Amino acid sequence: MMEKMVERTRRLVDELISSIDTPREETRKHEIKHEINRLLDEMLLSLEKREPESSEEEEEQVVTPFVVSVKDGGKIDYDKVIEKFGCKRIDESLIDRVERLTCRKAHVFLRRGFFFAHRDLDEILDAYERGDKFYLYTGRGPSSESLHLGHLIPFMFTKYLQEAFKVPLVIQITDDEKCIWKSLKPEDSKRLGRENVKDIIACGFDVTKTFIFSNFATVGDKIYENMVEVGKRVTVNKMMATYGITGEDPAAKISFPVVQAVPSFSSSFPDLFLGNDKLPCLIPCAIDQDPYFRMTRDVAPRLSYKKPALIESKFLPALRGKNGKMSASDANSAIYINDSAEDIKRKANSAVTGGRDSLEDQKKYGANLEEDIPFQYLSFFLEDDAELEHIKKEYGEGRMQSGEVKKRLTQVLTEVVERHRKARAAVTEEMVDAFMAVRHLPSKFE
Repeated sequence: MMEKMVERTRRLVDELISSIDTPREETRKHEIKHEINRLLDEMLLSLEKREPESSEEEEEQVVTPFVVSVKDGGKIDYDKVIEKFGCKRIDESLIDRVERLTCRKAHVFLRRGFFFAHRDLDEILDAYERGDKFYLYTGRGPSSESLHLGHLIPFMFTKYLQEAFKVPLVIQITDDEKCIWKSLKPEDSKRLGRENVKDIIACGFDVTKTFIFSNFATVGDKIYENMVEVGKRVTVNKMMATYGITGEDPAAKISFPVVQAVPSFSSSFPDLFLGNDKLPCLIPCAIDQDPYFRMTRDVAPRLSYKKPALIESKFLPALRGKNGKMSASDANSAIYINDSAEDIKRKANSAVTGGRDSLEDQKKYGANLEEDIPFQYLSFFLEDDAELEHIKKEYGEGRMQSGEVKKRLTQVLTEVVERHRKARAAVTEEMVDAFMAVRHLPSKFE
């Protein structure tokens, strides 16, 4: 509520300042505006500091761009995340509207609630219905040689959005971020980024509608100009409060959020969009990325840009059912694209289940599907709605055993991984260069 009040105050300040039409007072106008925004940021910071940081509720779960954890290995309460972040839940009416406008069935990730929250998705759909254009923006921070399925999900969903709405896409490879937070050497981060680009291309994106760029290789010109403009409007106090940065952290951590913000402004890509500086942006991402774009949405009106819209996903849980999400730091918690069939079988069989301790209890009570990781994975990757509903009923009512569900999961995941692996093997260095070339996209809306 307070953030909305502050946002409204900023808009009123903009209106008031713009109504002053005295040329010699131009400098003073900007000074006043900057000072008021600084005071508003300090007000938000003061309120955040007054919140009971050590309360039991706050300690139950942490969801930030850098840390996702739940006390005692519990489950993430997504209702609390929505309440804390201030985004909105995607309801059936919004999904129905997406299907009506695109004339196709919603993606399995959308209709089963994996992408569950949004900011201004309804406004993007309003614009689309009027015949207005928009573009997609998502990204990847390269920290490993191979992607795991949790990394792959946003790209699988983004491909659906690109095809359904027939819109262009920019994908940011934040190789600089991993040097800052993971202490990777630049040459290692750039190499991993290029390898990850091959996995991204293998998802099936259209090169005539897609631009993939590396921060190290591309940031400059209009991107850097927008970075400076955003940076001028965000205080150090605001950065520290929003991202948990301390005085002991490298200064690069303070500047990085601005780098991730500016691809949501179409003016950052004059070669792609040929001067269309006001093109709306929709960002598919995991919910932990929301803080980056809350800041971006706060700054956008002060630059006369549209606020980027977001469609946000839950996390793919760790196979062992702990730590909130699948993690690249624990190879056994995740299914990687380069895992062998035997690796996948072993990991699926070791996953935490909601089955009962004895066959008798399983038949009597059925499985606890809320705690069953194999069933949750099937709900993400088994496309057949009828088969999933059958498993849900049979397993939940005790007529199916955990071993049968794990066996089916192994089959499904092996098919997903093998299909992707074949597609990746066909990606050449020349294809990577083509996707990453700065260029106009003449058929981007066809």
